[in-house]
Amino acid sequence: MTGILTNKVGMITGAGSGIGRATAKIFAAEGARVVVSDVDEAGGHETVSLIKAAGGDAVFVRCDVSKSAEVEALIKACVNHYGRLDCAFNNAGISGRMANTVMCTEENFDRNIAVNLKGVWLCMKAEIQQFLDQDSPGAIVSTASIAGLVAAAMAPAYGAAKHGVNGLTKSAAIEFAKKKIRVNSVCPGLIETPMVARAGSDSKLIASMVAAEPIGRMGQPHEIGHAVAWLCSDQASFVTGHCMPVDGGYVAQ
Repeated sequence: MTGILTNKVGMITGAGSGIGRATAKIFAAEGARVVVSDVDEAGGHETVSLIKAAGGDAVFVRCDVSKSAEVEALIKACVNHYGRLDCAFNNAGISGRMANTVMCTEENFDRNIAVNLKGVWLCMKAEIQQFLDQDSPGAIVSTASIAGLVAAAMAPAYGAAKHGVNGLTKSAAIEFAKKKIRVNSVCPGLIETPMVARAGSDSKLIASMVAAEPIGRMGQPHEIGHAVAWLCSDQASFVTGHCMPVDGGYVAQ
């Protein structure tokens, strides 16, 4: 039985843990050859090992998405190894520090924008150029957030970056639709990942966040991964410019 990504080459940033790792494993299970990327080399290599142990095909390439030269090298390495690129998941991101708009530091704001927004733009730019060079269709999904759809109290830098990701997604989708390049985003709600654990070490904060989820629980990384795999597949061939909440109903309230 073939998977929905059979014969495709997929690239995933931030794949050393959490949503990125879960998605990389799903891509491989669905038949894709996977380029795993992260600044966390140990985590990235572990993801590759997990994919290979399950019979998949993957390779690790280190990349800091906030640096254009490293992003360009990532795409080049992907093409050198697998011959092409068919789909990409721009997932690398940080949570930054919790603080209101007045107390948010310039350093925190700049770092959030550099990784969560500029990093997505650099990846998207290089990926689209590769699709154009190949003269082939392509699919891109980027990780935004419910914080890119509604207010992000105590996280103004993060919210600004994630709103920006959704804006980039819509712009690129319209610009390249006629080239059969589809560009979408996923907007996760509260997902049980190491990043969420670090950001919300206060158990009362986590409990309050879970209580705000209509479905009554945290989401799991694989629940985002399956949405991303579908958006990257030919099954979603008429979907572009969509910022998809995967949030247990949070933004529907």
